[in-house]
Amino acid sequence: MAYICELSSIDPHPAITIRSRATADELPEIFETSFARLIDYLESAGIDISGPPFAIYHDPASEGSDVEMCLPVAQPVPESGDITCREISVGNAASTVHTGPYEEIESAYMALAEWVSENGYEPTGETYEFYLNDPGTTSPEDLQTVIFMPLKG
Repeated sequence: MAYICELSSIDPHPAITIRSRATADELPEIFETSFARLIDYLESAGIDISGPPFAIYHDPASEGSDVEMCLPVAQPVPESGDITCREISVGNAASTVHTGPYEEIESAYMALAEWVSENGYEPTGETYEFYLNDPGTTSPEDLQTVIFMPLKG
């Protein structure tokens, strides 16, 4: 698959989050339970989600993932236990869109990393994945994930 890579940014917005550390094998269950908890929390508070769910990977997956599952909201929300609320923004990033199963997303990361290197940029080490459609109602071949790779400088 050919990937179109470009410079991009993430505008500041509040999000509620749950941060966890997990192996690659544990990630699907962590995602499912964390997003369900975040949705339940917002529903019980009567607060709407204001955009697509996303995850922030704080370090390379090869080291075990320090991952933060996030739901955007229109205004800050009170925190509760391990559910936190913070402003998310990225001023300068490289991005691309992966269409297909999550299990095949590595090719998008490789294309993005190659583009970043070829264009003289240096990544910060974090990556963001925005999930544009629901894996519960979308076939794996049609899943769309926008990947943002924040850049230094």
